[in-house]
Amino acid sequence: WFGFNAASTFAATDARFVVAAVNTGIAAAFGATAALLYAYFRVGKPDPGICINGMLAALVAITAPCAFVAPWAAAVIGILAAVIVTEAVWIIERKLKIDDPVGAIAVHGVGGIFGVLCVGIFADGTYGAGWNGTGNALAEPLGKNITGILYGNAGQLGAQVIGALVIVGVMLPIAYAFFKIQDKLTKGDIRSSEADEIN
Repeated sequence: WFGFNAASTFAATDARFVVAAVNTGIAAAFGATAALLYAYFRVGKPDPGICINGMLAALVAITAPCAFVAPWAAAVIGILAAVIVTEAVWIIERKLKIDDPVGAIAVHGVGGIFGVLCVGIFADGTYGAGWNGTGNALAEPLGKNITGILYGNAGQLGAQVIGALVIVGVMLPIAYAFFKIQDKLTKGDIRSSEADEIN
């Protein structure tokens, strides 16, 4: 994830490369710890699977805002992602009855949407000039840095909400169609047999 968030997102010559890497590590550490503690208080025992999903949820959630937020925000994002995704796993499995044994829908879907929204909430205005097309081209050739609602810019959160809705609106039907087709091709036996799972 360090390669994904830092190395593949920015040139190593950009000092923000380091901020992205540090925020990635902070979010992951806080997410894993928060999920472990949350599971302990919620179900009475620590759960390694929930701990791992909490770390993954934090990594997914910090991906969009990693270069735009302060380290304290990365910690908060990691904690919130772990709790939100842990609850989402239980809702998807128990309430919606969707067979998702590893919590992928919650981790990547719910965690990803939360991360997209985090740019519009936690971006502190220290980076991103010109990335969102704001500012007067003559007075500010690069535009303004990206700021979230905590720093007085509700417009960025609005843009992130629109982005999240587009992602859901496009990807949900595609994923649904893919799994429906796969289900038909495998005659409703898309999952491994119980014997294979035990083995």
